[in-house]
Amino acid sequence: MEVTAQMVKELRGRTGAGIMDCKEALREKNGDFEEAVRYLREKGLASAAKKAGRAASDGGVAALVEAGGRLGALVEVNCETDFVARTEDFQALLARVAAHVARAGEESLPPRAGGEPIQEAVTAAIAKLGENIVVARGARFALPQGQAGRVASYVHPGGRIGVLVEIHCASEAKAASPEFAETAKDVAMHVAASNPFYLQPDKIPTSVMESERQILLAQQRDSGKPENILAKIVEGRLNKYIKEICLPEQPFVKDPDQTVKAVLAARSKALGEPITVSRFLRFQLGETSERGAE
Repeated sequence: MEVTAQMVKELRGRTGAGIMDCKEALREKNGDFEEAVRYLREKGLASAAKKAGRAASDGGVAALVEAGGRLGALVEVNCETDFVARTEDFQALLARVAAHVARAGEESLPPRAGGEPIQEAVTAAIAKLGENIVVARGARFALPQGQAGRVASYVHPGGRIGVLVEIHCASEAKAASPEFAETAKDVAMHVAASNPFYLQPDKIPTSVMESERQILLAQQRDSGKPENILAKIVEGRLNKYIKEICLPEQPFVKDPDQTVKAVLAARSKALGEPITVSRFLRFQLGETSERGAE
């Protein structure tokens, strides 16, 4: 199969590997993109797995929290250029889409049934701004009735990364406190900065762990070390991998000497009630899929 310059460019964008390495991987795997990514990772030539899934696109991410912190929405809307993304008209459309999702849920987005009102706004924006505009995705978090807590959001300056988190405590009185609101906001900011994939280690699918184990083994296979030593090295790196992708095990963004788990334990003690994160969602502009967990 012929390896084109565009294929090489896309593989470089996803893995960070060199041009010649990308060409070799694509030829070796007969043009299979996912297998080429895996090949580069096994050879130790690809960048961290967190770069996977990104695609080139422009637009913005927006979040909205209302109903006293019990309801939140997160949306991504795409356009063709950064110039349009920064206009007041596009930003107004972003805010309108977020409000629509908060009210009606992500099921109401176009092209799904029931999305006609917001599609009309998108069509009008296309006509005015002269670029194709697409509502890429949206999500809504709503606290269940009878549960104390809040939904918090964080959108990184520039509007290219946005986060929703749902966080709980035991009583409505503590959920309404400034200290609890600050913790919720800090968790959202951490998720934006550190991009965890999972809420807890036991949420990592077995298939993901087994795939990572095989990649790590492939990376070590030519080291000449005995099998029992290789097994220990791989297990050690798997444990490190878990700490990198699981929210509680990550170094807290505002105090890297502590893990998120340790910070939440300390703040739970100060609040007088246990604080738990029940789910989070992270959108990054141009991703092919969101990073989130329940």
